[in-house]
Order: sequence, then structure tokens, then C-alpha cells
Amino acid sequence: MTRLTRRTTLALAALAGLAALPAAQAQTFPDRPITLVVPFAAGGPTDIIARIMAEHMARTLGQSIVVENVAGAGGTTGSTRVARSTPDGYTLVMGNLGTHSASVGLYPRLAYDPRTDFEPVINAAGTPMLIAAHKDFPANSLQELIALIKANPGRYNYGHGGVGSTSHLTCVFFHHLVGAPVQHVPFRGSGPAMAALLGKQLDYVCDQTVGIVPQLANLKTFVVATPGRLPTAPDVPTSTEAGLAAFQAVGWNAIFAPKGTPKEIVDRLNAAGRAALADEGVRRRLLELGCEIPDAAGQTPDALRAHVAAEVDKWTPVIRAAGVIAN
Repeated sequence: MTRLTRRTTLALAALAGLAALPAAQAQTFPDRPITLVVPFAAGGPTDIIARIMAEHMARTLGQSIVVENVAGAGGTTGSTRVARSTPDGYTLVMGNLGTHSASVGLYPRLAYDPRTDFEPVINAAGTPMLIAAHKDFPANSLQELIALIKANPGRYNYGHGGVGSTSHLTCVFFHHLVGAPVQHVPFRGSGPAMAALLGKQLDYVCDQTVGIVPQLANLKTFVVATPGRLPTAPDVPTSTEAGLAAFQAVGWNAIFAPKGTPKEIVDRLNAAGRAALADEGVRRRLLELGCEIPDAAGQTPDALRAHVAAEVDKWTPVIRAAGVIAN
């Protein structure tokens, strides 16, 4: 065998070994703990849903799933970290409408494209949006809130989980519809914003059911941005009932892996996610928080990929029309 032939043979063998590597990794996956990054502070809606999913998925996969909070820049800091991670299934992110759709319109220098830089795993939960104020806020209905903020430009404030977060985007949409300038106060997640609201350091928030439903007794909740009332908050009027039919907003939380993660690993993670969403205990906990659980067709990676693309197309023009840009 000539030296050239020997080199060619060795090169082909090396390439064959590399091609077989993902399949071998998938067969043993997971053989160590998995990290699920939550790109917000602990205690918020995305964090709560991530921990519910991680607990059950860990039992199915036979390995622990460590939830790590990496807050900042409306969730894009943690999402960027995962996008740049090794695509082996051991680093995931619980993204949402803000990090994986609204971010495209909000951040001109976004370090990732949610449509192409991740492998979708599973859409875990839809989360209708509500507007709520602290107990002593002077308004008692959505129309009273609108009248108050329009009559007092810049006097009142609202809090959110960071520029580009779902809670920020929903309030931007609301204020754009009613034409009222309001001060905004960003936090490193919806959990800290809710704590500030309960402490009356904020006037109101636009947040997901997961954050507001457990605090209904401690808040004035004006509206849910859905066509129908929520079973977990039956006394809260819909946006149509409250006189602002155009205010329709449903958040969502979904698991993503870095681009290039082998399909076999994505499929194994998706199967664990499906098992979690089929579990009666998990479903009960999510439904009690006001979540909407996707049906079987909506739990596939392809369904999540299409959903992300559709949400980018939906929210980018809304954000640009409102003139909101995050630096």
C-alpha cells in the first residue's frame, strides 16, 4: 500500500468514526446530568414551568436535570449561552415568546436567530396574559385603568421581567393599543417584578397566568387577553368583555437545544417531555396555574419550529409599529 493510499484510508476511517459519533452518543444519552437554563430570575412563570417539567423529565431520562437561572437582557443572555453551547443535549434552554420570537424585532444586534440557531424540543405550556395591579391602585376595571393612565401621562409605572420579555412585550402591545405613555421598570425576571408589585413599589404588570393566578387574592386583576375566561380565574373578564377586543396575547414556554444536536437526542428529550405532559400530576399543576397544555400534534419538534416562525412573523410588526428597540 502506498503512503498516499494509506493516508487516504486513514482519513476515510476517521471520517467514518466521526459520522458514527452522534449515533453512539445518542445510544448512551444521557449518561450525566443535564442543565436546563432558565434565562430569567427564579420564581417567575418560565422558571416555575421549567422546574415542573425538569422534575418529571429527569425521572424518565434517569439523570438529574439541573435548572440554572441565567438572567439578563430580557432572557437573551441565557438564550445566547445555550445557542453557543456544545450540541450534545446536555445544555438546554426554556425559552418563551420573548426570547424566541419577540427578540427578533426588539434587538437589532441579537446574537442568535431563534428560527435557525436552536433545535426545538417541545412546547411545554401556553400561558394567557393578564393585567393586574396592587390592591390599593385607584382603578377597579380595565377601562378605569386606561382612563387613569391616559389622563396622567408618565405618572404611573408598570414592571416586567426585562426588555424583550413576555411581560414587557404584552404591556408594550397594550399601551400601543390605548395610546398611553407609561413608565416601565425592568427586572431580571417576572418573579422580582411580582414581588415589587405586591410590595406596592409598582402600579401594575402584564404577566402570564403562572405568575398572577397564585396571587389573585392579593391583586386587582383587570383582564385576561384571551377570547374566553380562564377556569382558574373565572371572575376576570376577557379583553372583549372589558372593552378592548384587540388585546389578545398568549405567552408560551418551550424547551430548545443548540443547533446541531443529533436528532436521536432531540427525539429522546421530546419523548421525556411528552411523558411529562401526559402525567396527571404535571397536568394538574400546570392547569392550576392557568396554563394551556398543547395537544399531541403541538408537542412535536416540527410543530414548535413552525410556531416560533409564526410568532416572529406576528410580533415583529407589532414591535416595530410601537417603536420599541432594545439596545
